[in-house]
Amino acid sequence: MGGAEQGSAGAGAGTGTGTGRGGAPARGRPRSEAVERSIIEGVMRLLEEGVPLADISIERVARIAGVGKATIYRRWSGREELFCDVMRAAEPPDPQLPGTSMRDDLIVILESLRRRGLASRSSAIMHNVYAQMKSSPKVWKVYHATVIEPRRLMTLDVLRRGQANGEFRADVDVELANDLFVGPMLVRAVIRPDAGLEEGLSERIVDTVLAGLAPATR
Repeated sequence: MGGAEQGSAGAGAGTGTGTGRGGAPARGRPRSEAVERSIIEGVMRLLEEGVPLADISIERVARIAGVGKATIYRRWSGREELFCDVMRAAEPPDPQLPGTSMRDDLIVILESLRRRGLASRSSAIMHNVYAQMKSSPKVWKVYHATVIEPRRLMTLDVLRRGQANGEFRADVDVELANDLFVGPMLVRAVIRPDAGLEEGLSERIVDTVLAGLAPATR
């Protein structure tokens, strides 16, 4: 972003104090869901038209959404944070874990990945943004920190609780176990676009991996 944008950010966010999401200045006035939706939909319209992420400036988003730049900066610290929320809006929501067992929670987590894979295949926006994010290290870093890493930590927490409850072997490294559970779904969803993402795949992956990690029976 250029200096003019940064200057507008400072002027627009001057009413806030402290820090908000992603280290952004705290918002100085109540958030409006309608305004946020208009901004996010404005970015989506640009992406649908094939505009590269690098060409989507805050000024351009403000024009298409019919708001001022300061309105955007009160909600997002910059383009990277805004793009992450656009991705969240395009994706299925994060899952609510039942908490009944490690197996049940893992199935819900993998089912969320499966649905995201299906959405990315059918959504031109998601396909376009994912492809562009990988060529934009700054955007990818923010997306990884605010979206991917929290999901990974959620899975690790499920695995640690399951290990403590004796649901899989105590000698297995949970980081490796996370890769064993999540890896097959990511391969099908991302690396092999021709591979099936059929109903029941989440259960099959979890049960197959658990069969190898279960504590030995006496």
